[in-house]
Amino acid sequence: MSSTGSDDKNNTDDLNTKIKQLIQDHKVIVFSKTYCPYCTKAKKVLGKYKIKDYKVIELDDMSDGDKYQDILGEMTNASTVPRVFINGECIGGGDDTERLEKKGELEKKLKQADALEN
Repeated sequence: MSSTGSDDKNNTDDLNTKIKQLIQDHKVIVFSKTYCPYCTKAKKVLGKYKIKDYKVIELDDMSDGDKYQDILGEMTNASTVPRVFINGECIGGGDDTERLEKKGELEKKLKQADALEN
């Protein structure tokens, strides 16, 4: 009898833990794909700010990027990229990030997270 089922679950659990740790370790993190126009939009909006702890993870540059995206989909109830997190909270994708900026709420969230350089 093969144990691949439990191995897959262990790998998924490990990856789930790793993703949660990444989100916790960075004030602002974007799970992105290099060719995605919505990802480009989110990164462009965030690029307007001097963010001191900002990480971008390009899922299409990773061998297990699809697994990351699946887990992020389960965590956020949205399977698309980008997935943008500020202070552990998913604020959504590219359009969401742009909308928050236009309403002045993105900067507020970044300040509340103490994510901006002085």
